[in-house]
Amino acid sequence: MPCPPSPAKRTVALVTSPGQPVIRTMDESDPAVISAAFTAIGWHKPPALFQRYLAEQEEGRLLAFVAEWHGEFAGYVTLLWTSDYSPFAERQVPEVCDLNVLALHRRQGIGNALLDRAESAASARSKVVGIGVGLYSDYGAAQRIYVRRGYLPDGRGIMYRNQPVEPGAVIRIDDEAALMFTRLAG
Repeated sequence: MPCPPSPAKRTVALVTSPGQPVIRTMDESDPAVISAAFTAIGWHKPPALFQRYLAEQEEGRLLAFVAEWHGEFAGYVTLLWTSDYSPFAERQVPEVCDLNVLALHRRQGIGNALLDRAESAASARSKVVGIGVGLYSDYGAAQRIYVRRGYLPDGRGIMYRNQPVEPGAVIRIDDEAALMFTRLAG
């Protein structure tokens, strides 16, 4: 498995015209900036999370992409080469994970630009890319964007911590409950 570019190198945006986000690989300057941006809106995303992403990127386990809008951090996404979800792992389907766009920057094409970049990277290794989406209303925008982009449920039903939920089971509907989707990569 080839390693991704060094986190110190920046990936030039796919689109750099005015009014378009800049998408680049995450680098060592990002963890504190990203964490501070989420802390400012009341979300707990510590720098250690993004430092872990950088370490895993350096190890070749994932790619992490950052979106900038007019020079400011706007969002990020990761692409896991080996999913924790066994049906994806068994088929070597890379998984788009942890897509987040700051509310201030939503509805400007940033989420789509991040997904474009992750899906393009996935297409270098697989014809299919996967993604999981939460089941409650906080995930409504994500649910809609994935369907608009052509993602379809993988047909295995609701998962909790990447395990199937059996009929009649009672589960907590939190960030661990998801429906898994796939689409053609690229």
